[in-house]
Amino acid sequence: MCKCIRLKNGVRIVYEEIPYVRSVSTGLWVGTGSRGENITNNGISHFIEHMLFKGTQKRTAKEIAETIDNIGGQLNAFTGKECTCYYTKTLDTHLDTSLDLLADMFFNSKFNEKDIEIEKNVILEEIGMYEDTPEELVHDILSEAVWQNNPLGMPILGTSRSLNNIKRDEIKKYMLENYFPENTVIAIAGNFEKDRAIESVEERFGKWEHSNNYKDKEMQVAKFKNNKIFREKETEQVHVCLGFEGVKHGSDELYSLLAVNNILGGGMSSRLFQKIREEKGLVYSIYSYPSSYKNAGLFTIYAGMNPEHLGEVLKLITNEINILVEKGIPERDIAKSKEQLKGNYILGLESTSSRMNGIGKSEVLLGKILSAQEVLDKIDKIDSENVNAVINKVFDLNNIGLSVVGNIKGDIDLKNI
Repeated sequence: MCKCIRLKNGVRIVYEEIPYVRSVSTGLWVGTGSRGENITNNGISHFIEHMLFKGTQKRTAKEIAETIDNIGGQLNAFTGKECTCYYTKTLDTHLDTSLDLLADMFFNSKFNEKDIEIEKNVILEEIGMYEDTPEELVHDILSEAVWQNNPLGMPILGTSRSLNNIKRDEIKKYMLENYFPENTVIAIAGNFEKDRAIESVEERFGKWEHSNNYKDKEMQVAKFKNNKIFREKETEQVHVCLGFEGVKHGSDELYSLLAVNNILGGGMSSRLFQKIREEKGLVYSIYSYPSSYKNAGLFTIYAGMNPEHLGEVLKLITNEINILVEKGIPERDIAKSKEQLKGNYILGLESTSSRMNGIGKSEVLLGKILSAQEVLDKIDKIDSENVNAVINKVFDLNNIGLSVVGNIKGDIDLKNI
């Protein structure tokens, strides 16, 4: 069972003891990501994530890596739209080592000017790699289209222009504004001794003070726009994303939308996969997925195909959506999808890293954590009424965002397809 305690300075510790495993996963979560940036400093959250691995007052970058490598563990980090996470996975005997390393990186990173300039080049290479991967790039471009002129639509990596604006002073300022106790969660899942773990966290994070008074940042509303963005590239395939306004993080409607997603495009047995790949042979890859954020959501359908099949594939996708809207989903298919959701969820609980991710992300973004039984109960409550309600809410064919990357000439008008 997951529990949460709050230190006097506001740092939250969420933990779940799993005594029958031999691993422990530890995550240091901060409630900031690219959505907290602007055009000038876009990419700074991700940049800071990189810089925390570049060396501290007592460890070089190599020594940071060796600290975990030498005990057979894993150390990594990721930046999202609304949060950043630094995490480890080790044997259960090495929790103290993980916490000591994460705290050292968190509080004592040097941010040397030389390292900052070197890391800019590394991230420019990362951006370049992303630009050369059109099947991934097209998803970012969709976000840019549907959330135009909003931080939610900006790339997590930033741009070559915005990276040039990132200096040591800007990093320190951004961290002062976003890296503070009340905005930080330490998540631990696996085999550990609870009292000793809490004591170890308090020893390293309990004295952390912050000069700013904590205030909830006003989240800029992300208004969904049915824009289109085309990016011409010399590629063999053309890559397409269709975007619908989805469901916000924390809403019970998300469970119904997940059930719909399983049926529409969430796997190999889904309607889109069976109709367009298996029956028609027009694509190699086609799938759908929902993304949820604070007060915003997106439902994405992706397909990659030969350019000459683009019109036919888009027509088949819109036909499937029309069938979904007009006929709904039979009860027997809803029942199958619910079992699929349960299975995926329960199997995910067998990994300590998945559990740590679940409780950490939920606490830092929502300030609450649902138990496994609460999640299963919400899945059980999915029925044809709330499924059809979410279908009618999300799948509006007059309000679609579109992104296309590849060898394409001219415009695409979905209304004529």
